[in-house]
Amino acid sequence: MQLKHKIVALGILPLVLAIAVICALVISLNRQLGDQQAQLIEDSILASKRAELKNYVEMAQSLIAPLYDDGHGNAHAQQQVLEELRKLSFGINGYFFVYDHEGRSLMHARQSELVGQYLWDMKDPHGLPVIQALLKSAQSGEGFQRYAWNKPSSGQVTDKLAYVVMLDRWGWMLGTGIYLEDVERATQQARDEVAQGIRKTMMAIAVVALVAVLFVFSTGMTLNVSEHRLADKKLQRLTQRIVSLQEEERSRVSRELHDGISQVLVSIKFQFELANHMLENGQDKGLGILRDATERLGDAIGEVRSLSHDLRSSLLDTLGLSAAIGQLAAEFEQRSGLTVTYDENEFDCQLVDGAAVSLFRIVQEALTNIERHAQAQNVSITLRGCNDSVRLMVVDDGIGFNVAQVERRQAGIGLRNIRERVEHFGGRFDLISMPGRSELDVRLPMKPGAKLQE
Repeated sequence: MQLKHKIVALGILPLVLAIAVICALVISLNRQLGDQQAQLIEDSILASKRAELKNYVEMAQSLIAPLYDDGHGNAHAQQQVLEELRKLSFGINGYFFVYDHEGRSLMHARQSELVGQYLWDMKDPHGLPVIQALLKSAQSGEGFQRYAWNKPSSGQVTDKLAYVVMLDRWGWMLGTGIYLEDVERATQQARDEVAQGIRKTMMAIAVVALVAVLFVFSTGMTLNVSEHRLADKKLQRLTQRIVSLQEEERSRVSRELHDGISQVLVSIKFQFELANHMLENGQDKGLGILRDATERLGDAIGEVRSLSHDLRSSLLDTLGLSAAIGQLAAEFEQRSGLTVTYDENEFDCQLVDGAAVSLFRIVQEALTNIERHAQAQNVSITLRGCNDSVRLMVVDDGIGFNVAQVERRQAGIGLRNIRERVEHFGGRFDLISMPGRSELDVRLPMKPGAKLQE
């Protein structure tokens, strides 16, 4: 995966993850609210039904009160009570029922086939012993009991809420009940509305998420294109600078060869030809001219060695960085006439590959700038190595310069080259300058395991 694609992915993935978390929270909270709403609706309906059932039972009790309270309690009075209760009804499925304390059905207005049967052990589909639970509620005074019962009008087993009381003198349980289909419909409707609300919310979030993802993607691609173009421009400028520097170096070497070595070699050639002519004519002066030409040939060899040293110091490969910088400082002092102080602590120079060459070139560049622009009298070069880095400092007492201004101008190519060399190796470059003191401070990392020599 390309870097720009990784950047876009890193921008989109957290957004998608955040949206997914928000969706999960919305779904969870909506479901909780839906359950709470359904529970409130169910509790409200059941409360009204409890009041309704209690009223029905109280009405039935008031109706049979004359027969129940006359004190006789004979079979004829009991039969009259059962007949009166059988006639009572409300709605299609509203009726009364009577059981004795042993669970025998004494009266059932809708299911006459149950009358006379002992239903003590009868259980509903949920495993609840219905008659036992009803008797227990009636005897405790709580009165209300929920269970499943066969609905007469539909023939299907449906949840039912009953209210029962005890007729203690006769040992009877009187009660009635209401089927709870409407409660189930109301709660299911509430849950359906919540589910529909969740779907609408999810659709809205999905639309917002899609728009956000498209926005992030388009923005990321735009930034990538912009950064790509900027990188291309920087690469082009860097390539042009490299080519320019190569051409400048070639031009410098060409000038050195033409203006220095070439002219010396031509002069030596003429001297050899003159010495040869004189010797052929028996003139003793030819030997002196030959000796002068030989000396000048040695000078030419020295210039070739100097030019080769400028391109790359041989000491850098043989004796190392410290010796190479020491030789460079000595040659600069001899050539420029400035007083150069070189201080270094001997250390095992285990630098990153190429770092030693960069430090050598940095010193070369710094000394060249000092010679050309600083108008200094004294130069100090310090090379210090520690366990994790090497530090190079070049200080002069020249006239100083404006660092920011020089780096912005084309004249600051040398300083930019130094900075780029240091940044390439992950080092640090600091430059300060003022009248009387300019300081170049470079730090480069050393390889793990580098140790100072005591």
